[in-house]
Amino acid sequence: MHLDMKWLYLIALWVSSFGIIIFIADFGFDKSKPVQQIFNTFYFVVIALGIAATLVRYLEKFKQIKRSVIIFDAVTVIITIIILYVHFLGEDAHRHISFLYNDIWVKFAIILTFIREFSEQNINYKRTLLNPAQLFIISFLGIIMLGALLLILPKATHQGISFLDALFTSTSAVCVTGLIVVDTGSYFTTFGQSIILCLIQAGGIGILTVASYFSYFFKGGTSYENQLTLSDMTGANKLGEVFSTLKRILVITFLIEFSAAILIYTSLDKSLFNSFFERFFFAVFHSVSAFCNAGFSTLSNSLYETGFRYNYMLQSIIIAAFVLGGLGFPIVVNIVKYIKYFFTKKIFYLTGKQQPHRPWVLNLNSRITLVTTTTLTVVGTVLFYINEYNNTLAEHSGIGKFITALFGAATPRTAGFNTVDTTALNFSTVMMLFLLMWIGASPASTGGGVKTNTFAIATLNFFSLARGKSKIEVFRREIAEVSVRRAFAVISLSLLVIGFGIISISIFDSEKSLLNIAFECFSAYSTVGLSLGITASLSPESKFVIIAVMFIGRVSMLTLLIAVFKKVKQKNYKYPVEEITIN
Repeated sequence: MHLDMKWLYLIALWVSSFGIIIFIADFGFDKSKPVQQIFNTFYFVVIALGIAATLVRYLEKFKQIKRSVIIFDAVTVIITIIILYVHFLGEDAHRHISFLYNDIWVKFAIILTFIREFSEQNINYKRTLLNPAQLFIISFLGIIMLGALLLILPKATHQGISFLDALFTSTSAVCVTGLIVVDTGSYFTTFGQSIILCLIQAGGIGILTVASYFSYFFKGGTSYENQLTLSDMTGANKLGEVFSTLKRILVITFLIEFSAAILIYTSLDKSLFNSFFERFFFAVFHSVSAFCNAGFSTLSNSLYETGFRYNYMLQSIIIAAFVLGGLGFPIVVNIVKYIKYFFTKKIFYLTGKQQPHRPWVLNLNSRITLVTTTTLTVVGTVLFYINEYNNTLAEHSGIGKFITALFGAATPRTAGFNTVDTTALNFSTVMMLFLLMWIGASPASTGGGVKTNTFAIATLNFFSLARGKSKIEVFRREIAEVSVRRAFAVISLSLLVIGFGIISISIFDSEKSLLNIAFECFSAYSTVGLSLGITASLSPESKFVIIAVMFIGRVSMLTLLIAVFKKVKQKNYKYPVEEITIN
């Protein structure tokens, strides 16, 4: 009996996997009516098998299944049965639920079935075969290639696209960069834009994060080796906190994106959209793109487009979304924890009770990140405001000038949206953008660059040297030597990669100015997405260079080196120490 059930689960998995392929083909290709009917019939076979597998699973091991999984399955099965009920009886049968008659809901049920069956599989990461760095890199390469193949489907674009341009767009989306060789809004269909949206989301939070959490959610546990691997990838301090960390990442991501989408939707002018769906899709697309610091927009000129450049409420929401995304998941969690502690302390104080003192609720990592981010944002906004007051900010007035200046100072730190014409910026402003792009967002965030903590450590180091100190101290804490070494390795490697990109493009596109090429490479490495207008006109060779720089910038050169070089075992010896002449 048990063996027969295993066959049922295996068949349900393979049929649902094939259902996803049919689902993609359904959207991606034009089909004749008979073929469409075959597709629709197969969808119902997938759904029926999925329901059967779920029910049998409960008959076999009901007592072992968690309450949260039971609730998920109950809701999923009820929704699926209602969808089938409406489809078999026809749209006219029950007009109050006729909206479920749309084929989109059937495809949604297919996705739920696949997720449920795939999550039941035993997937074990073999650290002897692939270390966490290699697994991380391979997952990104896999998503990029899959994305490129999906984007060349006939119905993904209006006029077709070359594989190179599809690969460039997919890399830019997965690496949450935002550099484009074709206009996202006019070149891609809604299906194509939806693919880009999914690639941004997968690249922003990581496909392994989602897959691992779903597997844990449904199965209630995982192997020790899996936990070790995920601990390395998520930065969890304790092995037992791996899945609670994953849960926080997913909850924070979707909560902020959902909130931002609602706020963006309410801030938009209805007259700029032809339908509710257009306005809704715009809000969701820009919410995800902003939080993931991707910089992709369905508007030809990003937020500088007519009808949007003076919508300061929209711009403020976008700023909030990409700043939160750029702070990093551990920092946001720590801030939430501190806010909760702060208000609890106030309540205890008002009620006359004594709350137990908790030192360092806001940890050192958060303090350095927040101070660095705030300093860069404030200084950047002031300089942008002064430099561009009579230039790109001239068309704005009052609070509009300030919000546009704030946007202009915050977006180079890997967000990639623009509310001004970047080609019209003063040279001094462009130079400031180089620095902001290179620094980028914070560690463990959706942004790129060398990261704020790296820049902070480098800055603290030269202050420490100037004062004759042998160690870096801040907030009554000493920075670990390994953190200092890692910071300077990241800085050196970033300059090597960017330098390689600039030299290569200068060879392949010698007619382009050095300023434009350098800006493009800094933007690509730091996954910013801002450009001075040369991306689309680059030669095929230069596009490949930018693809490589975007990918290295997202996964980091240090991660690539860790993936390539074999880890050396620590040995208990020490050579004589000598100082090297530096200056």
